[in-house]
Amino acid sequence: MTITTRSSIGRVHLLLMLALTFSTGVIDAVGYLGLDRVFTGNMTGNVVILGMGLTGVDDLPVVGPVVALAGFMAGAAIGGRTLRARDAGWSGKTTAMFTVVAIMLSTATVTMALDPHPTEALQLVITASLGLAMGLQAAVARHIAVRDVTTVVVTSTITGLAADSAAGGEGMPFWKRRMGAIVLIGAGACCGALLLNVHIAAGMALSAAITVAVTIVGHRTRGMALT
Repeated sequence: MTITTRSSIGRVHLLLMLALTFSTGVIDAVGYLGLDRVFTGNMTGNVVILGMGLTGVDDLPVVGPVVALAGFMAGAAIGGRTLRARDAGWSGKTTAMFTVVAIMLSTATVTMALDPHPTEALQLVITASLGLAMGLQAAVARHIAVRDVTTVVVTSTITGLAADSAAGGEGMPFWKRRMGAIVLIGAGACCGALLLNVHIAAGMALSAAITVAVTIVGHRTRGMALT
């Protein structure tokens, strides 16, 4: 494989991970605004909500964040164990894992479309499912190893952007992808919030569609790498 081909695949993977970052923003907006103030992708925010909820302040949820956290960790563990023996990059197992994420998001979409006002028990099931999907996505994205784009968190990305800026004394390496990740997760959250005005399942449907597209395109890059 030529250096040009490797570079092209790297750019495609970057764009795919940025697309999933946008998708995570959508899902987190749906989870926080539509599923009782729970983040299913951003575990930093979720743990903070859980910590405050344990004090009883502002009637913040406790069970939901715990369920989301447990689901996320389970998904990340499954993804990590499945891909542990594989070299970094896209493989057949990567495609399989993202396909599972797409199926889980699609299932949640159909469930919410059929029952837009779910019971508390069903909300927790959906929260667990979304947490599992986002944890799996994060583990697979970590394995693909696109620098500064984890798809689920931007705190470290913001830190890198500021620390490596001119003010930080190190120039601006990777600033475009870092800024892109920050803007896209915010844009995704904005889009997810707006889609809630249409239907609670609309944001989930968008995220599912993005994941399907990412899976298809990513699998094709695997074919490029094998040629």
